[in-house]
Amino acid sequence: MNKPTIAVIGSLNMDLVTVAARFPNQGETILGEQFLTTPGGKGANQAVAAVRLGADVRMIGAVGDDAFGQELIRSLQNEGVSVDCVKPVTHQRTGVAAITISQQDNRIIVVPGANHALTPEDLDPYESVIAESDVCLVQLEIPLPVVERAVSIAHRHGVRIIVNPAPAQPLPLVVLEQASFLTPNEHERAILFDKMDEELFADKLIVTEGAKGVRIWQDGQERLIPGFHVPVVDTTGAGDTFNGALAVALAEGKALHEACRFANAAAALSVTKLGAQAGMPRRQEVESFLSKQRESQ
Repeated sequence: MNKPTIAVIGSLNMDLVTVAARFPNQGETILGEQFLTTPGGKGANQAVAAVRLGADVRMIGAVGDDAFGQELIRSLQNEGVSVDCVKPVTHQRTGVAAITISQQDNRIIVVPGANHALTPEDLDPYESVIAESDVCLVQLEIPLPVVERAVSIAHRHGVRIIVNPAPAQPLPLVVLEQASFLTPNEHERAILFDKMDEELFADKLIVTEGAKGVRIWQDGQERLIPGFHVPVVDTTGAGDTFNGALAVALAEGKALHEACRFANAAAALSVTKLGAQAGMPRRQEVESFLSKQRESQ
């Protein structure tokens, strides 16, 4: 089977990860257990998830002209992601995410940096990259006008586009109308449709609910695609793994419920390891996991 082609338009960050026994209270200093720097950003994470699961992935985004930026580009290249459409900018530092992990949960502060230097016009030279893709994937760690342009280009060329509305914010009506799928979690869903009739877009909704699974609507019927119970080490990047895997499965022609089950499996495997990208599974791991799940039923 030919590899599906996926264009990811999104953020590249360096994750600064601290592991602690508990979260500090306001004004309190505590000792941490572990610190590491690891490549991240929702865009880059989803690109890595997709390439590990067998897709041909092109990344479109921006990094600073600094050591973190060089490391992020090198890391994506090592994974096999095409970075020809990632631009280094000199007037902003590479984006970072300060992540604290404790008690199987995380708290994250993102400083966008160069990610917010990306402009709608930056996408125009890459219109053919988007047009030739099977699926496009965008998130909201880049400026909203860039998201609008990406969705518009994909829609114009008949390319399915997944909008992962994270971090949560309301979206313009045109984005909601032109998106093929919207993948909020429960919190993001509430913000996304705070002043909008959710029922108008129900057939595009794929609501992630953590270990419970994902909720979809088909032909007016609500359906829960159950998740998988696994030992949890780090939930950072689980949503990005889900979105990358969903893009791959849809690009391969899987039905929506099958694509969601595949993405649930990939996300479940991702939380069993520390680190957003480090925990992302490869294709054989997901296939083997799903095979074992079928055998145990």
